[in-house]
Formats: sequence, structure tokens, C-alpha cells
Amino acid sequence: MPQGRDLTTGSIASALLLFALPTLGSSILQSANGSIDAVWVGRLLGENALAATTNGNLIMFMLTAFVFGFGMAATILIGQAIGRRDMTGAKEVVGTAIGTFAPVALIIAVAGWLVAPQVLALLGTGPEITPLARDFLRVTFIAMPAMLMQTMIMMALRGAGDSITPLIFMAVAVVLDVVLNPVFILGMGPVPEMGIGGSAFAMAVANYISLVAMLIYIYASRNPLRLHRDELHLLRPARSVLRLMVGKGLPIGIQMVVVSSAMLTMMTLVNSEGVDTTAAFGATQQLWTYVQMPAMALGAAVSAMAAQNIGAGNWDRVSQITRMGLVFNILLTGGLVVALFFVDHLALGFFLGADSPAIAIGQHILRVATWGFIAFGVTMVLFGTIRANGQVVWPVVILFISLYPVRLGVAYGLREWLGVDALWVSFPVAMVATMIMAIGLYLQGGWRRSTAMARLDDAEAAPAMSISSEAGSPISPRNPQIPPAQACERIDQV
Repeated sequence: MPQGRDLTTGSIASALLLFALPTLGSSILQSANGSIDAVWVGRLLGENALAATTNGNLIMFMLTAFVFGFGMAATILIGQAIGRRDMTGAKEVVGTAIGTFAPVALIIAVAGWLVAPQVLALLGTGPEITPLARDFLRVTFIAMPAMLMQTMIMMALRGAGDSITPLIFMAVAVVLDVVLNPVFILGMGPVPEMGIGGSAFAMAVANYISLVAMLIYIYASRNPLRLHRDELHLLRPARSVLRLMVGKGLPIGIQMVVVSSAMLTMMTLVNSEGVDTTAAFGATQQLWTYVQMPAMALGAAVSAMAAQNIGAGNWDRVSQITRMGLVFNILLTGGLVVALFFVDHLALGFFLGADSPAIAIGQHILRVATWGFIAFGVTMVLFGTIRANGQVVWPVVILFISLYPVRLGVAYGLREWLGVDALWVSFPVAMVATMIMAIGLYLQGGWRRSTAMARLDDAEAAPAMSISSEAGSPISPRNPQIPPAQACERIDQV
């Protein structure tokens, strides 16, 4: 069982790849799961059902945005605690995260079930797909507690340098979901036919089984982040930790809401173009998830590595990690963008069927917009480093500017000139605008002066157990004989 990796020593390039590749594998599995579900739905139930899942998935993404933000804050807090060799602080974060957001996940599930029809109506979802979208979304919320808690635990493990365990149990969830989808959609054996709701129900069953199996695995393998019986009191949220998680997680959650609400607005415009365009856009979104996966994985890896090195006071390595992340992003994301241009018809046909009239629409969308993900990848790496030291407000401001005044401004403002192409052009324009502002924020350097994420002072220091290091003395506010880290004022170049 992987117990976590010390990311503060050794080769940066190899450490970044060894951490990012399992994270990328998890993303591939997660996206493959959504894609295969889309194939099952599209092939077994038709294009209307596929369009219904597109609307439903966007709504689910928006409603879970805040929990993701707190999970990201937990990752950074755990990473910095591990960098300081402060295992008690790391466990405090784990306990506070689980103790706080288990009930939140249940509330989201109940609220989502109740408001699903009203939200679909606000989106202007077409009457021909509204019943399908409602059935899919409501059953999806049954899976929400397991999905959210599993995500929170996986992000905690990554903060401690373990990206293998999340990969293993993402694979468990995906395999179960893929196998169970046709069983519940069509009704096989004693299982009744559930239609589009069966796809969501398969996801629920798969995620609950995976969550339980992961918890058993963590305890059986004696993972250093596990809570012992005498540590279960840590599930009662620690006020200082929760304050940090709220202070840093709330802006990240708001950022996710900004992103998803902008996409929901775009979805309203897309829905007005008819079912074929909605289905084509849904298929292109499936493909875009794969294009953006290297950037997302590298951003997560850069953030985890930077957090541990900030906790250890290794600021030179933080800059080197950022530069290496940018190089890998251009190579990997750029390569996928080019490859997609050669296989777009085949890839779209996989989701829509070889003879679907939506394929030509999807090809046009891909060719107009996909190149912007190279700029998106640059942004993810820079934001990953900046957030690793607790600066989360400016990324939200930047994204708000690029998604609302820029993306929606182009989509609405150029509609009369470009027609429906204004929708597709708005994506790369917004991505480039975000990248330019992210570069400016990174070079300006004020984010380096934050020390808020290092202040976990409610418990005594504990050893980092299996997390070992060949570096010098750890830096921790819990170890009074060691001076606290001083934030670096030097501005490093990308």
C-alpha cells in the first residue's frame, strides 16, 4: 500500500511525473466512466437521453462545487502539514473535513432531489428531454454522499503524496459502473428496467461499494492518515482548521460556481439551437474532458508538490516545480489537441453513432475551440502553485472576468456577426484571457507572502510516521525549537 511520497527532495521532473501520472490515470478512468455511461445511454436510449444527461451533469457539477473547494483546501493544508512533518495537523484536517462534510453531502443530496425540476426549468431544458433529465438527475443525487466523501478522502491522500490509492479505488468504481449500467438500464435477470435512471443508479451502487472498500483498505494497510479509535474525537471539527478550510475553500468553491454557472448560461444558449446541437455539444464536452485531463493532473500534482515544499521552506523548488509543470503541459495537452484534429469524426461517432447528423456540428465545434486548452493548461499549473500557499481570491477574480465579461460577452456580443459560432469562439478567447491574467498574477508575486496555511496550532506535534525525508530539519509551528518558515519575497520568473 502506498503510504505517501516525500515531494520535498529528489528529482523534480521524475517526482512530478510519478505523482501526476496516477492522478491522470484517475482522471482518465473517471472521464472514461462518464463517456461509457454516455455511450450506453446514447446507444440504448437515443440522442434525447444523451442530451438529458448533459443538462443533468452540469447541474450536479454546480451543486457539488463548494465541496470540491473545501476538498482542495484540505489537500493544501495536508500537504503543508506533511512538509512540516506535522502528522497531527494532517489528521486534524482529515477529521475536520470528514466530520464537516459528511452531513453537508447528505443535505446536498436531499436538496438536489427536491429542486431538480425547478432548476431544469430555469435552464430552458427542452420539453422533449425534461422528463429524462429529471429522472437522471434525481437518481444521481442518491449517489452524491458517496461521491463527495470519496472525493474528499482521495484529495486528502493526494495531499500526503499518495496518488496511487485514489487510482485503485477510482478503478473499482469505474469497473462496477460500466458493468452495472446496462443491467439497470435494460433490466437484466431479477433487476427491473429503469431506463435513464438506471445509469444513475449504477453510478450510485458503484460509488458506495468503492467508498466502503477504500475505507477498509486504508485501515487494513495502516495508512498514516487513518484515525485511530482514540483519535475519533478529531471528527468533531477543530475550529481553527475549519476556519482555514472555510476561508480558503469558500473562494475555491465560489470559483467552481462561477465556472459552472457560466457553463449553465452557455448551455441555455446551446439548448436554444435544437437537440442536434445540444447532443453535439454534449459529445464535444466528453472529448474535452480528455483533452484537459493532463492539465488537471499536472495542476493537482504541482499544487501538492508546491504545498509540501512551501511547508518545508524550499522556495527554490517551488519555482522549479512550476516551470517543469508548464513544460509537461505544453507537450501533453498540445499533443492531445493535435491528435484530436485527426480523429474527431471517429471520436464523435463513438458517442453519437456513425450516422448522426450531430457529428458535423461537433466537428465544427472542436475545430473552432479545442486549441484553447493549451492556454487552459498553463493556467492550471500557475493557479496550482499560487493556491498551494493559500492565495485563492485572485484566481476567482480572474476566472470571473474571463468567463463573464469575456466569454459571455463574446457569446452574446458577437452573435449577430458570427451566428452560433460566437458560442464556440468564446471558449478559446476566455481561456487565453485567463492565461494572460494568471501569468501576471504569478509574476507579481504577492501570493508568496501568505503564511496563513501554516497556522494549525491546536494540537501538539507528532512525527510524520512513514513520511521520511533526507532534507534538513522540518519547519513547523508545533516544534518551538525550529523557527517558523519565512515567506520568500523574491519574484521568480516562470
